Amino acid sequence: MTTPGEEASVTSDFVRSYVITGGRSLPSSDDLALHTLVTLAPERTLPLGAGPEVRAIWDLCAGGYLSVAEVAGHLGLPVGVARLLLTDLFEQGHLLRRAEPPRAQNVDRATLEKVLNGLQSLIG
Repeated sequence: MTTPGEEASVTSDFVRSYVITGGRSLPSSDDLALHTLVTLAPERTLPLGAGPEVRAIWDLCAGGYLSVAEVAGHLGLPVGVARLLLTDLFEQGHLLRRAEPPRAQNVDRATLEKVLNGLQSLIG
């Protein structure tokens, strides 16, 4: 409990999403898919006045490509909030993104049986 005039420390566990996003509406899932990979653009500096969430995204993405879902998971943020913050950084030129990987193609049964037989012959 705090005394009058003393500010309580605020952690991200208690900060509402609309505070982090500045009250803006969240982008659609088509703009930045969960599997889209993001990383920092080369030779970029942290934006002035960046909040703690943007700083955390900056630190995470400095290590290489992560998916949007991974960024949200590491930060403990709702996916929509992480997607909005990532979109902002991308539009400012701070992030690079790669399209999500293509879906796996169905393989016919004969090919799968050949692979299975080949593995069985190797194992013995």
